[in-house]
Amino acid sequence: MSTTMVMTMAAPTLSADSTPCCPGCGYSLPLDHSQVQLLEAQARIEDLENQVRLLNEKATAAVDRWADYEDELANLRAQLPSSPTQKQLPATPTNPRMSFLQSGTSRLSSFLSPRKSHELPHIDTNPSRPSNQRSISSQSHRPQQLQPPPSPSAEDLLEALNREQCLRKEAEGKVAATSQEVEELSAALFEQANEMVAEERRARAKLEQRVDELERRDQEKRRRLDKLEGAMTRIERVRLLLAEAEEDVESSKKTVKEIEELERQQEEEERKEKEQSKPKQPQYDNRDSVYSVSVDEHPERRSLEGHSNQEQLNDNIRGERATMTSRA
Repeated sequence: MSTTMVMTMAAPTLSADSTPCCPGCGYSLPLDHSQVQLLEAQARIEDLENQVRLLNEKATAAVDRWADYEDELANLRAQLPSSPTQKQLPATPTNPRMSFLQSGTSRLSSFLSPRKSHELPHIDTNPSRPSNQRSISSQSHRPQQLQPPPSPSAEDLLEALNREQCLRKEAEGKVAATSQEVEELSAALFEQANEMVAEERRARAKLEQRVDELERRDQEKRRRLDKLEGAMTRIERVRLLLAEAEEDVESSKKTVKEIEELERQQEEEERKEKEQSKPKQPQYDNRDSVYSVSVDEHPERRSLEGHSNQEQLNDNIRGERATMTSRA
């Protein structure tokens, strides 16, 4: 039985550059210490996985060679002549781990079986004694024809078996150590990843809290600005009102001055009228009597005109005051 061994090489891993860079200018940003450690651990894990894969392939090849050796031993045992002593040997166990040792012992027993067969005629328990003697005598006459073809000795096979077992143990030890190291590295990576996630969450929570505080301050500033803008509009309105009031005050002052000027003029006119309306001494002259009558009639007319002018001035003053109060 022949087995073919197929070696599968590990597929080359395409390593992409995980260095962060600015999307605008392309400048490469420096990595954090934790990220560098994470990348180194990932690369180490990949190397260990490749080593484990190679060790598994070597173990598979060793198992294939082991099966080849078993097949070869079985063929050699089949080529050897059958002897009655082989029937007395215990049955070989079916455990694959002990098959090499059992095959080696059976090989040694098969090599020693011709010598033991010469002693079998002295045993009386075998009922087929003549036939056995005839076969033994025929074997003694033709010893060269019963020898098996040249093959590796049992010692070489046992040595190869021991060597393969040692190699298998070493491979299993390396695989166990590698798997344990991979488990430790994976656990450390998971712990680091959990720590990084926790730190990222804490930083994000702080950032969100800071953003909320900044938004709250921005809203307060906006409210204050709105209040200030309202106060400024009110101040501008008051300034306009004050300017209008000042204009009204100036106009009212002017009107008051005009009124005072009119009153003063009216008083002067009244004073002049009073001076002119003083009674003079009557004269007995005809001309004087006529003149006196004419003089006496003129002050009455002037007094009536003065009263009408006074009433008109009073009306004007009342109207000006009403307009001032309405503007205020």
